[in-house]
Amino acid sequence: MKKCYGLLLVGIFTMGTYLLVVYTSTDPPVPQVRVSQHRVRLTKSKASSWRSSPLTLDGYNNIVDNQPLRMHCNSCSLVMSSGHLWGSKRAEEIDRADCVIRMNDAPTEGYETDVGRRTSLRVVAHSSLDQLLRNRNRLLRPGQDSVYVFWGPSSLMNQQGLSYKKLRNIKKASPQLKMYTVSQQKMQQLDRLFKDETGMDRRMSQSWLSTGWFTMVLAIELCNRIDVYGMASPDFCQSPNQPVSYHYYGFSRVSECAMYLTHEHGERGGHHRFITEKLVFADWARTFDIHFHQPDWTPVLPAQNGTTSPVTLTGS
Repeated sequence: MKKCYGLLLVGIFTMGTYLLVVYTSTDPPVPQVRVSQHRVRLTKSKASSWRSSPLTLDGYNNIVDNQPLRMHCNSCSLVMSSGHLWGSKRAEEIDRADCVIRMNDAPTEGYETDVGRRTSLRVVAHSSLDQLLRNRNRLLRPGQDSVYVFWGPSSLMNQQGLSYKKLRNIKKASPQLKMYTVSQQKMQQLDRLFKDETGMDRRMSQSWLSTGWFTMVLAIELCNRIDVYGMASPDFCQSPNQPVSYHYYGFSRVSECAMYLTHEHGERGGHHRFITEKLVFADWARTFDIHFHQPDWTPVLPAQNGTTSPVTLTGS
């Protein structure tokens, strides 16, 4: 009884924190996140070196035989889960790409007009695995010929880990599913990349990389051109009380900016650095063929004044 009561208090406290962010009249300031002046820049040659061949992507291993993922797309639509997509009617251009990439448990059924119907690849966090299983009839269809890439900490994703065991059970029940996991070596590589690009140590900052980070890196390795749908610019949340919901699906009273600012300011474990990651993505877009839609915006070069100026953006 005491344990249940304690869990109830934790739940109430957590919800109260989010509602405070949503409904307070004074939003916390957007942190002055800057791209590291001394970072090791991600280049096309470095991203290409992650492939052992033009079709083979190292670090994404088949759950059965541990073989690497073999896949390549000329053009990709990377579809975010944001409420920006609600009412967008972008389905036709999204589905026109060679490959359509989605994340976690984001559905297409019931939202086809806005987010399209096709799914070529889905990147799923360990924390979203249970939601995926609850919607397996819609999201885990062997006939769709989709590739699934799962990521998580080694404690959950090694052969004795709880998440890994769930994935093996899914594979046994539906052997046609194409299921891969991100290797721990790859996880460490992406941690180093985050530090190189931002100057921030993920572990020391007590944060987690987001599924968006894993998905963008995979898309850069996989695709020649990437069109991202539903990712606002890093400075979007500088405007107070933005009404956009965190997801285009499900019921949520938490706005996207409330979620982003809460995580960006969070000092105790379990947070993502969404805005920091967006700044990096904006910077990568000047090297790779990446374009942002819904809302539409274009990264431009920062001021060349010898300082670590934040990325400057234009767009609507």
